Order: sequence, then C-alpha cells, then structure tokens
Amino acid sequence: MKKLIFGILITFLISACSSNEENYLIKFYDGEFDEIGVPSGYLNSKGDTIVPIGKYYYCYTDTIRNFGMIVEKETGKILGIDQNANELFEVYKYDNGPDYTRDGLFRIIQNGKFGFANENGEIVIQPKYKCARPFDNEIAMVTDFCEIKPMENREIWIGDKWFKIDTQGNKIMK
Repeated sequence: MKKLIFGILITFLISACSSNEENYLIKFYDGEFDEIGVPSGYLNSKGDTIVPIGKYYYCYTDTIRNFGMIVEKETGKILGIDQNANELFEVYKYDNGPDYTRDGLFRIIQNGKFGFANENGEIVIQPKYKCARPFDNEIAMVTDFCEIKPMENREIWIGDKWFKIDTQGNKIMK
C-alpha cells in the first residue's frame, strides 16, 4: 500500500512539474543575430509555433513566462502579450524601447491615459493619468492635466498640477 501511495505521489509530482515547464514561450528568429528588424516569433516548450515569425515587427522578450513585450508592425507600438499572444496593454515607449521597470512597475497607456503594470503583466494602477513619471523610491509624480508636445525625438510634458502616488495608486498627501 505504501508503494502504491508513493507511486501515485511521484506520478503527481512529475506531472505537476512537467505541466509547469510547458507554461512558457521561447523566442526564435530568422537571422544570424537577434536584433530589431530581424523577423522573430515564439514557440512553446513542445516546439509548437504560438507566434509565427514576422507577425510582429520585433519581439523584445526572449522567454515569456507571464507576459512579454513585442512591437506591432502597423503602428510601431510596444504591446504586452500573454503566453497565448493575447494583447494585454500598450507599454509606454521610452528611449526608443519599452519603459524601464522602476520599483517593480512600468508605465502603460490606454486611451491616451497612463497607468502602471508589474513584471507579471498585471495592471496594478489603472490608466487614468494624463501624464505619469516613473516610480522612484516607491513614489511617482502624476497629473490629470498635461499637454504633451513632440520635440525632435522626444516629448515635452507641460503641466502644473502634479501630485504624488504610491505603488498602489494612492495619492500621497505630503
């Protein structure tokens, strides 16, 4: 009886481990080097094509466990996608690439408003701010009133009613 229970337990553990291993995507590309502009896509651990080569202009993330970042062909927008290639949100473009993660969060955009997502691809602060600076020591400066002016290869944000929020989106009253 002990051997049977032990066998069932081992079988359960092996199947649990193998199912976890299949929950990721691996980037592959059509070229000698992986660089922006080289067609790329994603395979699952079984070798099945989930995102065919060339569907997106570029795939930033080499291994997708929770979410990855890609560049859309038509618009050049950086999007967050899940393991099934479902689009989650638009990632704010900064320094010609995806926004940097600061204090575990990066900026996202929806309908012209800024919010924040975490490294698991979960939206932590819903997009509701006209402009938002990145977090620094768990505080971000945001505003509901901001004019965004393009200038050369960057943007200038003009606003006078900035306030602080914490990493949960709560307004800081200091």
